[in-house]
Formats: sequence, C-alpha cells, structure tokens
Amino acid sequence: MFFDQVCVQCGRCCEKWGWGQKGVIDDLILWMQENRQDILQHVSITLTNKKRCNGRDISIKDLPDIICIDYWVDPDGRLLTRCPFFRRADDGKVYCKIHDTKPKICIGFTPWNEGIRDYALNCPACHNTAP
Repeated sequence: MFFDQVCVQCGRCCEKWGWGQKGVIDDLILWMQENRQDILQHVSITLTNKKRCNGRDISIKDLPDIICIDYWVDPDGRLLTRCPFFRRADDGKVYCKIHDTKPKICIGFTPWNEGIRDYALNCPACHNTAP
C-alpha cells in the first residue's frame, strides 16, 4: 500500500539507513561525469578480481569489472557508521549536502512505502500508520 505523505526532514531515515548501503553503477557514472571526488572518496568498490579500491581510483573502463559498491567509507576505506553528507541545521531539519546528486537508494527511500513496521511507526511523516 502506498501513502501520499511528505517527508518532514526529521533525519531518522538517514540516521538509521543512510550508511552501509549497496550502490549502483548509475550513481558512479554520474559522479564521475560531474567529477564529484568529494562523493567518490566515500565509496568502496570491489572488482571481479576481488580487489577493493576507492571510488576516486576507478575510471569508466573499470565499470564492467565492478561486482560490489558500498556506501559510505572514509577516504582510507574504513566503513562509516553514518552518512558523511548528513547535516542537521539550526532549524532542526536534516539536509543532504549532496541533494542535487544523491544516490538512487536515497532518492527512492520512503519509510511509509518500505514495509518496515518498526521504522515506519517512528517516522513523523507516517502519521503513526504502519505501511
């Protein structure tokens, strides 16, 4: 069931789900085209030869060899436990520092449509209604 609800920018999604996500090649292509080294430095890539590298270290020719993309890591490749682009403003709302080019997993996430009962009940946009 889908609900017509609007995010209130509380940040709970980003705090709970904004890290440890698997990425998609479409995101990498866009960030490479836009030369977004600030984003790519926080992406871990695993290639078919099992070699791990940082998103800054790949090129378009490497894309067919990618078997796994992990969001988010520090520049040394250690997994982060929060999104590096998460920002809570003075007004209490949460803003994405890369909103104009954030990952597809983030763009598509709506807790009221995800079927995650425990999470949706804690989402202020869900009006205390489980999906």
